[in-house]
Amino acid sequence: MDDCVFCKIINGDIPSTKIYEDDDVLAFFDISQVTPGHTLVVPKKHVKDIFAYDEDLAERVFKKVPMIARAIKASNPKIIGMNICQNNGEIAYQSVMHSHIHLVPRYSKDDAFSMHWGDNTGLASAEELQTRADKIKENLEG
Repeated sequence: MDDCVFCKIINGDIPSTKIYEDDDVLAFFDISQVTPGHTLVVPKKHVKDIFAYDEDLAERVFKKVPMIARAIKASNPKIIGMNICQNNGEIAYQSVMHSHIHLVPRYSKDDAFSMHWGDNTGLASAEELQTRADKIKENLEG
């Protein structure tokens, strides 16, 4: 895609700090470095989001995440955890419309990263939850 910043990075038109590369995947530092070592894992094939992956591409891309995450963690003894985020769609904070996985090393509760999860425990009845689950099951592939 001519206007995709990640495609330009993959093609070498925009410089990046590369961490890992093979035929299917490129991992490079996120320019924002939310925490030191913040890395993006992207498929070299342009896919917009998780909904655009086929099974084969998903397998080839996502199986590299643990290896890259372990390498990041091993690179600095101060890393005590890691958030792995994959946003899909503008509403879900996807800012570049080329699928990417954030690996965000965590150093302490006070580093520059946070997440907030709302607690809606008990707002849906068991019947409502089962209806939701059934609708999802009806749409599973395979």
